[in-house]
Amino acid sequence: MQQGSLESDEIRSAKHFRNTAYVINESRKYFDAAHAAGLMAVPGRSTTGRAFALGAGPLSDRREMTDFVRCSYLGLDNHPLIVAGAIDAIEAHHSLHWSCARTRLNFDLLAKLEERLSELFYARVLGFSTVMLANLGAMPLLASGQLTGGIKPVVVFDRTAHMSLAYHKPVVADETRVETIPHNDINALERLCQQHQVVAYVCDGVYSMGGNAPIKELRQLQERYGLFLYIDDAHGISLFGQQGEGFARSQFPQELGERTIIAASLAKGFGASGGMLMLGTAEQEALFRRYSIPYAFSVAPNLAAVGAALGSCTIHRSSELEQRQRRLAQRIDLFDRRVATAERGNSLPIRMIATGSEEKAIATSRELFDAGFYTSVTFFPIVPQGKAGVRVCITADHAVADIERLCDCIAEAGAKDVQEPQVPR
Repeated sequence: MQQGSLESDEIRSAKHFRNTAYVINESRKYFDAAHAAGLMAVPGRSTTGRAFALGAGPLSDRREMTDFVRCSYLGLDNHPLIVAGAIDAIEAHHSLHWSCARTRLNFDLLAKLEERLSELFYARVLGFSTVMLANLGAMPLLASGQLTGGIKPVVVFDRTAHMSLAYHKPVVADETRVETIPHNDINALERLCQQHQVVAYVCDGVYSMGGNAPIKELRQLQERYGLFLYIDDAHGISLFGQQGEGFARSQFPQELGERTIIAASLAKGFGASGGMLMLGTAEQEALFRRYSIPYAFSVAPNLAAVGAALGSCTIHRSSELEQRQRRLAQRIDLFDRRVATAERGNSLPIRMIATGSEEKAIATSRELFDAGFYTSVTFFPIVPQGKAGVRVCITADHAVADIERLCDCIAEAGAKDVQEPQVPR
């Protein structure tokens, strides 16, 4: 991917951060094959735990599956308190949402939610309908220099930053220089810090395809060079910390400060719906409440999402949170003792079964599906070409027996030649 430049408007306009036609042309055959294999756009209805009833017909006729696709790592997405919170919020207002921008009118329950989230995470928290929208609102402000003392930073993206971050590179490049560095390359980032007055780094806390950012080393660069950190911890929230602060937030001091913003999901480990930004200063909060595009020109999270998140806040302040964190750790350890992956030994709940070829990934995922396990087949553009695999999301709600049986099936799939589907070329 070509990188942005501040040398001139002409040069900057010649840089490209999109190649949509190429992505579609290179991946269409694999999407077609995955859909044909019944591995994408799968209809179902949740039952108990990590089970779901497959299909859309009468429940009595449906096959029950165990899913390793959902990212509700603590198993909270069907928790009674969260479901009841969503219902109570709608009944309290006799409405699902107000069709006006948040700069005009807000639900009182949303103000209550942001206050409770701020207390949980020791930050000034703003709620959004999704993490994608939270990032969309943040990226232009970051590029503008308004978060870095009026000086436009060189904005550096980790090469594997989630699409909800990387998607905004053209918008950022319209304001300032954009660089992309290899995954977790601290040396490359330090060189840029040495060469430029202000640098901002955009990365994930926990990466959706496995692994994590080196937070300790990033903080050292921050202390040494004043590096601004924008970390999307969508997959790390709630899994770590006494109050579920998350992978990234739990590694920062109680005061977040003016050089760190953490985005996170309310829909994964948190078990509800929506996204949020953790800000460090009152000035940042005022800026976002006035100039963040989705905040100023779109509606707030709907009341069901707000009520569900309030229910999750109650869980996060109880002993149940630590119990679920511990159960998750035990299940990750069980999986790691049975299946070797590149992620083995870390404390994160995402494991990738590497297959290399896209055809093998589709065939392996289908074999697991036939055994009663729904996993995520992953290929380009989700991962680099030739690096396809099967993603397994482990949760605190998975039965030990289900994890053991999944591990048996993975071992069987690896021990024999899987007949690969015919993918047109």
